[in-house]
Amino acid sequence: MTLPAPATAAPAPPRARNLALVVLALLLGGFGVGITEFVTMGLLPQIAEGVGVDIPTAGHVISAYAVGVVIGAPLIALGAARLPRRGVLVGLMLVFAVGNALTALAPGYGTLLAARVLAGLPHGAYFGLAALVAVALAPPGRGGRAVGTVMLGLPIAMVAGVPLGTWAGQQLGWQLVYWAVAGIAVLTAVLVRLWVPAFAPERTATARTELRAFTSLQFWLTMLIGAVGFGGMFAMYSYIAPTVTEVTGLSQSWVPVFLLVHGAFSIVGTWLGGRLGDWSVLRTLLLMGLVSAGSLLAFWQAARWPVPALLVLPLIALSGSAWVIALQLRLMSVAGPARTLGAAMNHSSLNIANALGAWVGGLVIAAGHGYRAPSLVGAALSLGGLVLLGVSLLVHRRDTRPAPAR
Repeated sequence: MTLPAPATAAPAPPRARNLALVVLALLLGGFGVGITEFVTMGLLPQIAEGVGVDIPTAGHVISAYAVGVVIGAPLIALGAARLPRRGVLVGLMLVFAVGNALTALAPGYGTLLAARVLAGLPHGAYFGLAALVAVALAPPGRGGRAVGTVMLGLPIAMVAGVPLGTWAGQQLGWQLVYWAVAGIAVLTAVLVRLWVPAFAPERTATARTELRAFTSLQFWLTMLIGAVGFGGMFAMYSYIAPTVTEVTGLSQSWVPVFLLVHGAFSIVGTWLGGRLGDWSVLRTLLLMGLVSAGSLLAFWQAARWPVPALLVLPLIALSGSAWVIALQLRLMSVAGPARTLGAAMNHSSLNIANALGAWVGGLVIAAGHGYRAPSLVGAALSLGGLVLLGVSLLVHRRDTRPAPAR
């Protein structure tokens, strides 16, 4: 499967000596987004105490950010389809900075929820536009690798930013982490303005053209695959901090170690997903979905012991991050001419998964099933994603079957 050609001729790629700076600018934004999205899970006990709620209730802060992504991705994509991509990327990072600053300033639970929604609004559109820029700059046949490279900001955040942010939040106060993310966002806006080339806007792109993506059955199926299937990982990962302390029996200082392991193998998965995507997007989705379901089921048992838990966790991280890249490429393909919306809606789908996983995980914990239960629920969600993928494959086979000779 190959990515569709752009609606208009792509701008000439920047010179090779500038390409690294373009990637660095886009990576830095993804790094900031990765910290703010995932550090919350490691700081749930501190956030819960800070705003005076229990941990399952604090988990709704994760869902609030995801709601912002789900709302923001389509609205911004529709409004920005004909605007210069560099300017939109700068604006998105500035809004992101404001949302994280307000998170740090939030005096209570209600205002914190509102700030997290605002911080989530630019998420999907930023990654969608970054992916489109990456594909435009990539040599033919290497679009998957280009998208995977830009997306490395997320797993690098999970390796470096999230463990460091978790430690800093535990020792110095959770608000400090969100101030740091706001600073990263402002720096990203400056670097994008300086280093990302001024791509000419696609004058033929309109809101009506973008909205046509919603008439595609494959578009909706791919969205559902991400929303349901990737919800499995979030069901487990949203409660990783209390799982480590309450189930595995380790001290709070071990939480950053688990986050570091997860982040390190997410980098591997993102790198692998780009290469597997250039090989076959659909096969990558199937393979990584099977690994995800199996590893979450294994973690349901392994979480009781430190060494088995640390051996299974890499499989969850690797399969999940590779799946994200394949979903991104699939949506950009099935969206047809609606390239901006298709690119942005992947993260809308994944943050529906974020909200769904955190919510369902919180429900089973609140029902008294313990902190292992979200992993079991997560395995079921991953299997649900595979069922939807099976339907998508049947539709794909039907649509690509040669017409009978007459």
